[in-house]
Amino acid sequence: MKHIHCKVFGHNYKVSRNVTYHVKEYTCCNCKKELTTNSKGNLIELTPKFKEINDVLERIHLKKNRIRLKTPQPTKGLLVFTH
Repeated sequence: MKHIHCKVFGHNYKVSRNVTYHVKEYTCCNCKKELTTNSKGNLIELTPKFKEINDVLERIHLKKNRIRLKTPQPTKGLLVFTH
């Protein structure tokens, strides 16, 4: 019965995982079909190959963000005068 709803009304996709800012994984709430975005931004079926690619992308993305957060940001326009 779950698949009949999708055939009649179409899939109801929700974001199930944010891999990076631009790459996401989607799951249909009714039939549990999984999709992801490819390099061109189109939705494609989530295969084991793309699942592995998304895992690596997420690991690189998280590592890059951790490094970016650890480096101190230079303060602009702040002058300190001592007597």
